[in-house]
Amino acid sequence: MTLLLLAGTGDARRLAHGLADSDIPAVASLSGATRQAQPLPIPTRVGGFGGDAGFRAYLASAGITAVLDATHPFASFISARTSAVCRALGVPYLYHLRPAWTPGPDDRWTMIDREEDAAHHIPAGKTVFLGTGRQTLDRFRNLEGRRVICRQIDPPTAPFPFEGGEFLIGRPPFSVPHERDLFCALGIDVLVVKNAGGNASRTKLVAAADLGLPVVMVRRPPPPDAPICDDLAETLEWAKKQ
Repeated sequence: MTLLLLAGTGDARRLAHGLADSDIPAVASLSGATRQAQPLPIPTRVGGFGGDAGFRAYLASAGITAVLDATHPFASFISARTSAVCRALGVPYLYHLRPAWTPGPDDRWTMIDREEDAAHHIPAGKTVFLGTGRQTLDRFRNLEGRRVICRQIDPPTAPFPFEGGEFLIGRPPFSVPHERDLFCALGIDVLVVKNAGGNASRTKLVAAADLGLPVVMVRRPPPPDAPICDDLAETLEWAKKQ
């Protein structure tokens, strides 16, 4: 048996350590979106598979007998493709989906379905902190007329895609005091994030609530039609049983 772990999240890192500690034969796959990703404790491949045909070929050549998908909740295309291919080939598949964030009594959230909708809730002239990463940055083009700060891990390789924007380089995790001080120093008026879930990246939401800042929250896309688990221990037990 060789299990394929689709990684790239904090939960995937924890699962990789669990697989290694349990001596489960496994290989991790990273998309390569982060240029200097921290190493994982199991063999790791980097890069895409080359579409459906390439993914099928990889599963066969690598002797993959089960797939554990712990990608980002917004990597919906990858998860849908992976679950469909595994279903067609009869390969066991589990989607590990960490619980979504829910607002507390001090949170001022506006929920939206698409990144393009954020501009409808942010007046011109405001300073916006994008905690959404760079991959969907083009979808925020209609935020021109605001100062937009996008935080990403790697230094940019191209200019900001629209006027009024700037990159901020930083590698998580970030503490609540760090986020609170950062938002104050930058004069942030609105925080825009995707509902990624997880405790580590929730610190920016806690900081926003402490400061009374409004948050525009992008809802998650629908998960794949496949078995789903939101508990790390139960997910690891599933891997042990394969």
